[in-house]
Amino acid sequence: MERTRQRKRRQRQGIAKVAEQRSPFILRKLATYNVLSDEGLELIEANADRILAEVGMEFHDDLEILRIFAEAGCDVDGTRVRFAPGYCRKTIQATAPAKFVQHARNPANNVQMGGDATVLCPSWGPPFVHDLDKGRRYATHEDFETLVKLHQTLPWLHHSGGVVCEPVDLPATKRHLDMLYAHIRYSDRAFMGAFIGAERAGHAIEMARILFGEAFVAENAVLYCVSNTNAPLVMDSHMSGALKTYARAGQPVACTPWVLTGAMSPTTVAGTLAQVLAETMAAMTLVQLVAPGAPCLMGSFASTMSMKTGAPTFGTPEAGLLVLAAGQLARRLGVPLHTVGTLSSSKVPDAQSQQEATWGLMMSMFAGANLINHATGWLEGGLVTSFEKTIIDHDICGKVGRFFDGIDLSENAQAMEAIAATGPGQHFLGSEHTQTNFMSALFRPLTPDDASFEQWQAAGGEDAATRANRIWKDRLEAYEDPGLDPEIDVRLQDYIAETKAGLPDRDYF
Repeated sequence: MERTRQRKRRQRQGIAKVAEQRSPFILRKLATYNVLSDEGLELIEANADRILAEVGMEFHDDLEILRIFAEAGCDVDGTRVRFAPGYCRKTIQATAPAKFVQHARNPANNVQMGGDATVLCPSWGPPFVHDLDKGRRYATHEDFETLVKLHQTLPWLHHSGGVVCEPVDLPATKRHLDMLYAHIRYSDRAFMGAFIGAERAGHAIEMARILFGEAFVAENAVLYCVSNTNAPLVMDSHMSGALKTYARAGQPVACTPWVLTGAMSPTTVAGTLAQVLAETMAAMTLVQLVAPGAPCLMGSFASTMSMKTGAPTFGTPEAGLLVLAAGQLARRLGVPLHTVGTLSSSKVPDAQSQQEATWGLMMSMFAGANLINHATGWLEGGLVTSFEKTIIDHDICGKVGRFFDGIDLSENAQAMEAIAATGPGQHFLGSEHTQTNFMSALFRPLTPDDASFEQWQAAGGEDAATRANRIWKDRLEAYEDPGLDPEIDVRLQDYIAETKAGLPDRDYF
């Protein structure tokens, strides 16, 4: 019992020390990595322009959007919209901001979108959760709140996210209100809005106005929307409706083709890139036509598919090339890049899951991504949020943050006096420089075990997943409620109750 108390005390002390290292986002000091020459970029964009001019893109079930495009001079034929070569680039670059700030209710947690900043978000959308105690199961609202609280304790995550899991015990028509409230109540970081349809987007904006004040929301980004295309070359009314609603409220929209090569796009990297660029440019053009100057991001969720099973695959060389090239295309357009991180098709937090996760996150970082969704917890091709993988992925998030901070060349870091004072043949363990710097000079992840074999065996011989299981529970125990102004809380709950009363109870969208 005493050993357990000592371990928990050490864990709490470790949490406090890690919290001291927290930054609201990563400022990358290392260069991005280019995989395409200028000629290659011009070719991909020329092919995207050709797709938009000759094939076009369909916008379903939204006459207003078709009218907006027609009045802007685009060729509208039924639901098909075609764009003159160069039109989308010109429209986007004329008014879309290259950089903006998304505000959190705690200003210390505001995040920068664009430039050299990278914001890491947790997993989004899985209907199942998994932990070593209860196994794989349908997610509940209790799981949702638990994940929001857990993410709040993780210093190397920067954003509360959105649908961190899908609480299937709540009606599908109403659960977005409960999810938004959980982010507002249990976290003080920036969060995402509701993505599906104009009505739900409107609910998110109204809740944000209660939280931040109507005047503040009118002038600042406080929510974040992802509008996915239905590849190939379709945007449905749910996505376009949310896009319009957020854009008119001045809230950012990440225009994101969701693509698996060989099924939703060509099986080749070059063909997929042209289609991704065409779809995202058409959607970003719509944002700027609806509300010139509204923040928008080039989104890319492009991965590969097993041609043997038809299942999505992650951590592949081609997926790496796709995101690196997407980063170049976004910089060429002058807009921030939204993409994805620690994706895996593994069923449990094992070697496969972490190999795929590390590859995906590193490629997105070298691509210069400004917001990386699914940076923690994602398993089984997006069907599962794993509590243990959340912790292991969080260590990777911390490592990339430290890596992209680059090499400190300050006088202290050069350590010339320490080298001279220690001299040949001696060690640095007892030097004043080591005593001063050992807590900050080297990154210290939470999960790995670096003890000897005998020490590891005597302590129970735990693998990484077992250690992560213990860590997420300890972190939840150390969770500190950020609180919420009681008057705002009452207003939010009244709004939710009134809104729910006017919505049907259904288990489908």
